[in-house]
Amino acid sequence: MEQLLVQEWDKTFPKSDKVDHKKVTYKNRFGITLAADMYVPKSATGKLPAIAVSGPFGAVKEQSSGLYAQELAERGYLTIAFDPSYTGESSGEPRYVNSPDINTEDFQATVDFLSVQDNVDPERIGILGICGWGGLALNTACIDTRIKATVSSTMYDMSRVATNGYFDSANTEEARYESKKALNAQRIEDFKKGEYKLGGGVVDPLPEDAPFFVKDYHSYYKTERGYHKRSLNSNGGWNVTGGLSLMNTRLLQFSNEIRSAVLIIHGEKAHSCYFSKDAYANMIKDSKYTDNKELLIIPNAVHTDLYDQKNIIPFDKIDSFYKTYLK
Repeated sequence: MEQLLVQEWDKTFPKSDKVDHKKVTYKNRFGITLAADMYVPKSATGKLPAIAVSGPFGAVKEQSSGLYAQELAERGYLTIAFDPSYTGESSGEPRYVNSPDINTEDFQATVDFLSVQDNVDPERIGILGICGWGGLALNTACIDTRIKATVSSTMYDMSRVATNGYFDSANTEEARYESKKALNAQRIEDFKKGEYKLGGGVVDPLPEDAPFFVKDYHSYYKTERGYHKRSLNSNGGWNVTGGLSLMNTRLLQFSNEIRSAVLIIHGEKAHSCYFSKDAYANMIKDSKYTDNKELLIIPNAVHTDLYDQKNIIPFDKIDSFYKTYLK
């Protein structure tokens, strides 16, 4: 059955007159149809370098990933911003499931699709992941040798936060056991009801004592700045039992074997900055492939600044990075 995709412009950012835009679909190896926005520089000729973009974790392509994709298309790249499996306009039932394996495959399937486009040079493909999809982009770079350059922006390691809690505050066997116990009990409740409990959407209204990072998320997902009706984070969130697969699968296990180029970007004041610092340190530890790896910390920037603040997101640096390694 053909998927009906929204054709009118319903992004959280204005449409550029410098690029052509269209909706595309393609399948991943799990048989899920991914829906994506393709951005192509106007009057582009020949085979172009291409970049696949996704994230943040719980967002849709009409939000931050689309903004990144459109901006990079203005700079000469063919780009795709895609909805992950089970979310947005992509297929997959039940809705709002996450999976480290399937979501890594989503990036790889997008590379498959890009590799066979007539106007793409398959030897010049990169990927870019935002927030939790920054960690998944790095995880994809661990396995996919076709990817020549990877950027992660304001990165989350979702398996780490699911396993250890925020700021590693629940990093004990006992805490993990209690979490697993609760999630497995929820599986029984879901099975009885025939529907899946959702959680993780941004709280609204904000409690007065909400920590800054919760206010930071609210300022994006729950306001005109970034709200989108198909966004999990703007609404009810994920199928909560998905945390079990994240707890049982360690992302970035082989990150120090990535031979291709990697640029990790994070805001200095972001609550999540420790994810990028630790991921970079682990990536270059005992590695023979360090010359093309870089950690860039943006002074004074908080987590969601790198979602949509074009005066803070270092697009010139990202562009020069891709130009260096996608050649």
